[in-house]
Amino acid sequence: MSGYRALARNHDFTVLWLGQTISELGSRVSTFVFPLLAFALTGSLLAAAAAEAVFLLGMAGVLLPAGVLADRLDRRRIMRWASGGGVVLYSSLVVAGVADALTVPHLLAVALLTGVAAGVFAPAEMSAVRAVLPVTDLPTALSQQQARQHVAGLLGAPLGGALYAVTRWLPFAADAVTFAISWVLLGRIRTDLSAPAATAHRRPTRDVAEGIRFIARHRLFRVLVVWSALTNLTVNALFFVAVLRLVEGGFAAYQIGLVETAAGVCGILGALVAPWLIDRMRTGRLTVAVAWSFVPLVVPMALWNHPAVVAAALAAGLFLNPAGNAGIGAYRMAVTPPELIGRVQATMQFVSMAAMPLAPVVAGLLLAGVGGGAAVAVLGLLTAAVALIPTLSTSVRSVPRPRDWPQPPPTDPRTGGDHPVLATSGRPAA
Repeated sequence: MSGYRALARNHDFTVLWLGQTISELGSRVSTFVFPLLAFALTGSLLAAAAAEAVFLLGMAGVLLPAGVLADRLDRRRIMRWASGGGVVLYSSLVVAGVADALTVPHLLAVALLTGVAAGVFAPAEMSAVRAVLPVTDLPTALSQQQARQHVAGLLGAPLGGALYAVTRWLPFAADAVTFAISWVLLGRIRTDLSAPAATAHRRPTRDVAEGIRFIARHRLFRVLVVWSALTNLTVNALFFVAVLRLVEGGFAAYQIGLVETAAGVCGILGALVAPWLIDRMRTGRLTVAVAWSFVPLVVPMALWNHPAVVAAALAAGLFLNPAGNAGIGAYRMAVTPPELIGRVQATMQFVSMAAMPLAPVVAGLLLAGVGGGAAVAVLGLLTAAVALIPTLSTSVRSVPRPRDWPQPPPTDPRTGGDHPVLATSGRPAA
């Protein structure tokens, strides 16, 4: 736990993490309530699905320009503008709710714009984390962020349901408060989070292209961007198939809820031990282990359609996930020139998220076409095939432990970027 104690002594990271933890919990509350309220207003499942979909659409759609903003403007101002926008947007729903004037177009507009705010915030936050911490603390910091996400996921739905049961607008009032707290805490960051001056007057399209070129020239980044998109598709499709089979099997809602609860608890535990694992395993080998972690678990899921089996299998698969995400994510940040972090992180997140909307489609087609057990088996084989991508990549397998990571080259104040591609553990990055 020494790594966590070191982070706790870092004032700027602490206020950044605390503010976003509170805000993310509020956002999980609201995104849980969006489809409930849309269905209550219309009685339409399509409207309920749209309320959740437009949030993701807004977030994914703005990531690439948000990466440019994070590398051109002051990151603290970007994050405060996003948090302030959340206060205004959710407060508008509170006002409409108190006046008994909530409408679906208003709800969808807020869902879309808060997704945009989340997409704008994300690259700026990652750039800020890199600015306030030394490279040696990045694995623990990203592990702590993984824990934040799992805690928010675990508590968001029950808290949102409880607030919604009191009155429809109360979850949005709570979320407006969380964004206000985040806005205040972000103002307490002392580190200079301004972007390199040399990037201020360039064309945005050139900036986007520069981030894409950096990924394309770096063999490790090319592998990771393909693998992350495909593994998001297969693992999320596997989760959807597992849950839909339980629904089809007639299990009670509280039993199905056990699956998400178990996954959240194991995710939190995995995040707590992640720094220990990252410090003791080569980051490349840890990444490969995570890639294969779900494959053996499809066997019991294919044979037995029961909430306890599904919960145990998915929870076990998620245990290593925080360490894998934090380890390779921290390495990626460590070897990316600071003035490119916003664009590189945004581009990789955009590609990773782009395949996720296909997951329920793939799950539904497989269930309809081959049945539950066979669908799980097919997705298990696809997950194994995707796991071969990092397994066969020397650029992934050769990533060392954090103590041996290379340091990024210093920023050239005359150009603001265009660094040569970094090698991975001394290997050429062809």
